[in-house]
Amino acid sequence: MQSPKAESGAHDHVFLGADHARNERRTWAVIALTAAMMVGEIVAGIAFGSMALLADGIHMATHAGALTIAALAYLYARRHAHDPVFGFGTGKVGDLAGFASAVILAVFALGIAAESVSRLIDPIAIRFNEAIAVAVLGLGVNLLSAFLLHQGGHDHGHSHGHGHGHDHGHAHHHHAHDTRDNNLRSAYFHVLADALTSVLAILGLLAGRAYGWVWMDPIMGIVGSIVIARWSWTLMRDAGAVLLDTLPDEDLHAHIAGRIEEEGDRLADFHLWRVGPGHMAAILSIETDRPEPPAYYKQKLAGLPQLSHLTVEVAPRG
Repeated sequence: MQSPKAESGAHDHVFLGADHARNERRTWAVIALTAAMMVGEIVAGIAFGSMALLADGIHMATHAGALTIAALAYLYARRHAHDPVFGFGTGKVGDLAGFASAVILAVFALGIAAESVSRLIDPIAIRFNEAIAVAVLGLGVNLLSAFLLHQGGHDHGHSHGHGHGHDHGHAHHHHAHDTRDNNLRSAYFHVLADALTSVLAILGLLAGRAYGWVWMDPIMGIVGSIVIARWSWTLMRDAGAVLLDTLPDEDLHAHIAGRIEEEGDRLADFHLWRVGPGHMAAILSIETDRPEPPAYYKQKLAGLPQLSHLTVEVAPRG
């Protein structure tokens, strides 16, 4: 019974996403942008006695906090990437941060909903021109932030695990969500939530100013809170699935089993889970009538995209 770590002895466990450094830089840039806007709005709000400016500045602060969680997660994951305390590396730190950020997003959605309902019941006087100007300014900053954080295409292609070449015959046995950076998604959803509230606020305020529909503003707030709550749930579900080591890719799971069992060997135990964006780990326990060294079975799986860490145990059948 053998279960070597790798053919070449010691190896590292760095399972960070392919765009980790780029995403980290962009997150810090967006934090700087958000913080500058936040300070500007709070100072202007106090100086001009504008409740709208002050409120938007304070709510910008919650997003700046969530973005800081994302940035610190990148920093921590990178700094501790080689720390042996983390059995399978720090690739999941981003998922943990993403989950925490999704919870903040859910609280934000609840806050908007509660505020909107109270304004429906007890409308307050709105200084339309000033509020519209604030919303437009906020939207500009949020769109620039969203552009900086957008991963482009479909979650930025696929990042291949170290130690494996390309196997073009099987290069499509993975899904886009395997490479998703849930940390970056959480930051993106926060600025998107801000942009959405700005757009809906502008629509509601324009309708209120033009037709005297004071109720349009809180109605738009409720619509926004529902959309943001849905984003929050999506992110919680995806990040939570990674944290709980759920099966990340059924196609890849079936494909590995097929390659190992094609000559009559049997997988007695098989675990496949995600250890970072674009990185999978697998543990195989193979029962066979003709035991071969683990390297033989590893060779069968050589070239599978994303399979970055493989542990093989071989047991004679019977």
